[in-house]
Amino acid sequence: MSTPNSNPPISTPPFTSAVQNLQVSNRFSHFLRMCSSSAGASNVVPIKSEEEFNNALTKAQEESLPSIFYFTAAWCGPCRFISPLIEDLSKKYPHVTTFKIDIDQEGLGSTLGKLNITAVPTLHFFQNGKKESEMVGADIARLNNIVENLYKKD
Repeated sequence: MSTPNSNPPISTPPFTSAVQNLQVSNRFSHFLRMCSSSAGASNVVPIKSEEEFNNALTKAQEESLPSIFYFTAAWCGPCRFISPLIEDLSKKYPHVTTFKIDIDQEGLGSTLGKLNITAVPTLHFFQNGKKESEMVGADIARLNNIVENLYKKD
């Protein structure tokens, strides 16, 4: 039963709702970080030029450096989604160097063309001097599987 002076139901203002969503999102991110088995410092190396890229590729191929080449872009939603996982994997597998290449970095166009990078995120996985696998997209399960199969030490 309602009385003549009863107040209408209180609705949550949009700002409060956005803050609550952000808090839930932050708690979820914190939960993901806590669940990760990362230990140690990140081993992600930003590549800023074609020369740096060529040097990194030489290390991966000629020096057999276990490496991941992570092609990304600041505007790419799926890239932002997997970026924390890439960071965590670089800590979990410190013997693997992750080279992070922003495809919008000036001077990398010809390199990207040669490698046929047409979408981001794209990841190239090097082991024993050769590219062992490639992944396009933000499939977390597949990413974990590839990294574990290639780089896990017994």
